[in-house]
Amino acid sequence: MGKLMKLDVMFHDSSTFRNVLGSQDRNLIVLSRLLQTQIFTKGAEIFVSDTNEADKQKLDKLFQILIMIASNNIKLSERDIIYIAKLQDEVEADAIIDLYLQRDVICKSFDGKLIYAKTFSQKEYLKAIKQNDLVFAVGPAGTGKTYVAVMHAIQALKVGKIKKLILTRPAVEAGENLGFLPGDLKEKIDPYLRPLYDALYEALGIKATEELIEKGVIEIAPLAYMRGRTLENAYVILDEAQNTKANQMKLFLTRLGFNSKMVVTGDITQIDLKEKEVSGLVHALKLLDDIDGIFIVRFSKIDVIRHPLVQKVLEKYEEYESKYR
Repeated sequence: MGKLMKLDVMFHDSSTFRNVLGSQDRNLIVLSRLLQTQIFTKGAEIFVSDTNEADKQKLDKLFQILIMIASNNIKLSERDIIYIAKLQDEVEADAIIDLYLQRDVICKSFDGKLIYAKTFSQKEYLKAIKQNDLVFAVGPAGTGKTYVAVMHAIQALKVGKIKKLILTRPAVEAGENLGFLPGDLKEKIDPYLRPLYDALYEALGIKATEELIEKGVIEIAPLAYMRGRTLENAYVILDEAQNTKANQMKLFLTRLGFNSKMVVTGDITQIDLKEKEVSGLVHALKLLDDIDGIFIVRFSKIDVIRHPLVQKVLEKYEEYESKYR
């Protein structure tokens, strides 16, 4: 172990100390892996080894932010620790603290847990959905694009702002031609819509979700089934939109009716269409970016909160792929 340096931070009480460290010091372990240094405690003090004065000052700042948040009875998860550590070089400390202290609640989950916007991009996204009838959310997987939209839609349904929630996704793996698959429509499309079901179950529970699907209040259907409809008093979410063709995207967007919202989510780096086919999402982003009432939210890598080991695995794969591409 190299030279030890004590961080210049002070904890207000034992509960704040435990909150920042996490169960069995999990938050410290995650932070050590992320920053590639050793962080540990002696009594109520925190030490770091194998670091320089500049990095030590950054850690001082980081722990001061964590302490301020934790002292307001906000439980810090490993995900929060990673996100705050990634943010601190780009965002002022006060803004990071405000993100956690002034949380934008989206809805309440089936088990009573408050669900809220967890990143700056999610806050911008939530605001955009509230203020616009058509919103595009573009960026990497793991940023909460679909999750936030589904949760906001459920809240709108609960308070009676809409009468119907429609979830759709292009089934590219089945060529959007589902006729050859066994079973009814629900059985055919379910595998492609599993992430949407997971969000619905979290918000409503399995029984209530199935009942609302049975009544037609929640509709889950492949994109091809949108043809010929005008969707009024509805909240419509198109997921995995990077896998639509331009004509499919046009078909979908022109279904928008009065007192309705549309949210289109996708990741333009994960297009599964044939090489010569133009993504409807890419086409729409270029075509519609200057229309008043349409808002585009762009998520970035900083919004992807993964375990530090997963991040390192991805980095190695990216290095390998860049060499042998």
